[in-house]
Amino acid sequence: MSAFVRLQKLLPQHAISRAAGALAASEAPWVRGPLIRAFARAYGVDMAEAERPDLADYRSFNDFFSRALAPDARPIDPAPGAVVSPADGVVSQTGVIEHGELLQAKGIRYSFQALADVCARPEFEGGAFATVYLSPSDYHRVHLPLAGRLVRTVAIPGKLFSVNATTEAGVEGLFAVNERLVMEFETAFGPMLVVMVGAMVVASIETVWDGPASPYRARTVTAHDLAFEAGDEIGRFLLGSSVVLAFERGRVALDDALAAGSVVRMGEAIGVAA
Repeated sequence: MSAFVRLQKLLPQHAISRAAGALAASEAPWVRGPLIRAFARAYGVDMAEAERPDLADYRSFNDFFSRALAPDARPIDPAPGAVVSPADGVVSQTGVIEHGELLQAKGIRYSFQALADVCARPEFEGGAFATVYLSPSDYHRVHLPLAGRLVRTVAIPGKLFSVNATTEAGVEGLFAVNERLVMEFETAFGPMLVVMVGAMVVASIETVWDGPASPYRARTVTAHDLAFEAGDEIGRFLLGSSVVLAFERGRVALDDALAAGSVVRMGEAIGVAA
């Protein structure tokens, strides 16, 4: 186990994250201005595609971090059955759910049941999955890969390990250990899961509908009946983490070129459903 992982196990993860969240939510000019400018400079944030490209137009760091893009910045692939990327980011892993497990890192697998809780239906065994990591400089809104109807969410309290290659290799079941929101959708191509995974200094996971706000105090299962089109926004991270997608077996084929390390942009096709 690396020193970085050991340190995170000792730190008060939630206290640090919520303190960072309070700072990020501040609308005081002497806080928001320097913080936004320093972050944009440190991570090389490209504001050219933002709906509001001027850093001075944001009322808080959170407002800046969860910024919307210009309407034409991310066209949604119009091909029938196209499965589109839910976010800008890098694919950390992709493959097939086998023996009730997903690949976390090379040689390391973790439990699908532990990740998805009551949404881990038998139909997902043998189905495709992909994990997309959102870096600090990325666009941090999450969108739906396929048109569908939200039928259930499960808000799950947990740890807040940072999500990166080091923790993926050093924390067993990382995505099933961290705080997360599991969203189950019914689509024309069977059930689909979109899981938003929290991380260190992720101040909040937000959705476009009313629901439990993170940090999650208790496991909460909620029924829904909400329709969305492919590419519709469904949520956002206030500071970044990862999104895990899971599909019914035999219904979605992810692109052969989609592999660990692949850079993806929201709205572009990453597979096809049939």
